[in-house]
Formats: sequence, structure tokens, C-alpha cells
Amino acid sequence: MSRNSSEHVQPAETTSEEHYFLEGPRQRHREFGTVIRILWELIRGFRVLHFVGPCVTVFGSARFTQDHPYYALARAVGGRLARMGFTVMTGAGPGIMEAANRGAKDVGGRSVGCNILLPHEQKINAYLDRWVTFRYFFVRKMMLVKYSYAFVVMPGGFGTMDELFEAMVLIQTGKIENFPVVLIGKDYWRPLVEFFEEMIRVGTIDRDDLDLLLFTDSVDQAMEHIEKHAIERFGLVRRKMPQASRALGERLMRRSKED
Repeated sequence: MSRNSSEHVQPAETTSEEHYFLEGPRQRHREFGTVIRILWELIRGFRVLHFVGPCVTVFGSARFTQDHPYYALARAVGGRLARMGFTVMTGAGPGIMEAANRGAKDVGGRSVGCNILLPHEQKINAYLDRWVTFRYFFVRKMMLVKYSYAFVVMPGGFGTMDELFEAMVLIQTGKIENFPVVLIGKDYWRPLVEFFEEMIRVGTIDRDDLDLLLFTDSVDQAMEHIEKHAIERFGLVRRKMPQASRALGERLMRRSKED
């Protein structure tokens, strides 16, 4: 299995930095140091993910075990996305994330992850060709969006909801293209979809804001939706990988023990 461990950050100095960051104005040199750390996270993310190709990001809970039906469903989703030619991107952790990455690897597809550094470190799953670990959630969320042409949202908790609404707000406000968003798991998502209808009724969102939101239990229907609204709409085709720059120390993503 291909593992780019050189980009993994150890959790040694996590806690105090997060507390300081949110306590308000600090000495200017400390604020500048934070800016540099954020800039470096952006640079690392861009470098590691530059050659991953068009992605679909799969969001979902880290808490589902391998014997859960949602794990099997996410694994099937990952495999189908990879067969369509997409790189499967996740948050790099266990549960739904692991299942989607694993599904991509099952069929020989490409699999990448954007991990997050936590006080109790999230374990990186074993089905990644390449990953990068971030300290700041907002940098990680940007990377999960930047390289993707569609978003598949499996059942999840606060983090999954945060990622779903991040994507929806960016689409609604035109900050990114009107990419398809697929909610898989009708029983789980039904209260949220009903709440969307209430938001439309009272006028806090428009029905057009949900144009490319699909609510389904069917992997086939999800893939057809992505085929129509991502592949066909944006004219995505399989292309030869661009050349990496030796001068910049770049490497193409390849599935080998040496990567």
C-alpha cells in the first residue's frame, strides 16, 4: 500500500496553539507566526494534492465499524466513483472515510485523504495513496472542496454537517461552481431534507438552492446524477497526467511502495 508518511504531522504541540489562536488579539509577532503556519499548511496541501486529478469528496462519520450497513454502502460508492475515473477524496480517517477509500482501492482506483490533527489524534486509514495532515479545520475543508467536482454525503455527525453546509454555502453564493451534492441514506437524512423544505417555505433559502441536491438510497442513482451534473456538464475526460517539476521536488501520485 502506498503511503506518503513524510507529510504526516505528529500531534506534539496541539493544545496550547488552538487555545491561543482563539483568545483574541495577541502580540504581533505571535499573530505573524500563526499566519506563517497557516500559509505553510496551504502550501503543503497544494503540493501534496496537485496531481490527484478530478476528485469526488465523500463525507461521513468516523464512528461506523466495518460490519455496519453504511460502511458497506460507502465502500460501494468509493468503488463506483473510482470506476468512473474520479479520485476518491475523504477526511482520511476511519468509518465512512475508510470505507470510501477502501472501495476505490478495491477496483484499482486512486484514493487520497485530508487528515486533521486532533488532541486525540485521528487514525489515518490504510487505504490511501496519498494524504496530508492539517492543524486547522478551515484549511482542511478548503482542500476537501478545492479538487472536487461532486460531494457525496453519507450519514455523519457535527463534522459531516459542517462539511455539507460548507459546500452548500459555497455553491449558493457562487464561490464554487454548482457541483452536485448527493445525500445517501434516506432514513437518516429525512429530517434534514424536511427542514430544507421548511427553509424554502419561510423564505430563508430558494428552491433553486437545492437544484443539484439529490436525496437517495441508490448508488446507481447517485452515480447517474454525478455523471450528468459533473462529468457531462464539465466535460471531464481521462487525460494524461501533467509533468511534475523536479526543481520543485514534485512527484506524481502513483500507486507503489516507494511513493
